[in-house]
Amino acid sequence: MSKLVKILITVALMALMVVAAGCGGDKKDEIKADTKAPIKIGVTAGPHAEIMDNVKKLADKEGLKIEVVEFSDFVSPNVALAQGELFANSMQHAPYLAATLKKEPKFQLVEVFKTVNFPMAIYSTKYKKVDDIPAGATIGIPNDPSNGARALLVLADKGFIEVKDKNSVTTTVADITKNDKKYKIQELDAASIPKAMPDLDIAVINANYALVAKLNPSKDSLLIERNDNPFLNVFVTTKANEKDPRIAQLKKIYQSAENKKFIADHFKGTITAGF
Repeated sequence: MSKLVKILITVALMALMVVAAGCGGDKKDEIKADTKAPIKIGVTAGPHAEIMDNVKKLADKEGLKIEVVEFSDFVSPNVALAQGELFANSMQHAPYLAATLKKEPKFQLVEVFKTVNFPMAIYSTKYKKVDDIPAGATIGIPNDPSNGARALLVLADKGFIEVKDKNSVTTTVADITKNDKKYKIQELDAASIPKAMPDLDIAVINANYALVAKLNPSKDSLLIERNDNPFLNVFVTTKANEKDPRIAQLKKIYQSAENKKFIADHFKGTITAGF
């Protein structure tokens, strides 16, 4: 091989190395740009969106950009997250996530921290004190599996009945093990319970339906669900994003004193911080 050929080959190799180095630099710049881009967080319209808008403002002060994406149903945010269209979502309680993953195990979604509680509570138009509730009283609870289980756990926690497992989110009327005062459990459509209250002695009502009926769980109920219940809402991401440092940053911001105060002031006890 002549000396000239060797020189030409060397020059060509050096040129390729420069091009390769240039491409590597572009890739690093792209990664850096992606890190600075807003992260998309899915929410349902209403309270979750209102809270996330506040989180967005707090995050912006720390240089973390958030794009809040609103959905009108509970199915789409998990589908969008699983498909990589979102970085995370905040719109569901833990049992709903568990049921979704049981149905769609390929979603690879994980809970990363607690958010808020939409407290279920016990109301009555007939009695002002729990001690006044008579034996044999008729108690209205939701007839769907998730909310019905939650209502039974509230009744068990408050001492009205006993059930097999006070933490089981699949509890049914058949799981009642003790009902000394012979309370009559009447299962009704959850949305219709507030209107049925005159025909019931007490009623266990979801926060969203209580709000429609202008009932405040913290002010108008006889008893309110404990805040550390199994139905706390959760912040969810994918397993791939679970260790992303922005998740830890989001947790710090969401569970900050500033955001907790916003929840307390804005919702006035109808929705409470779950952390």
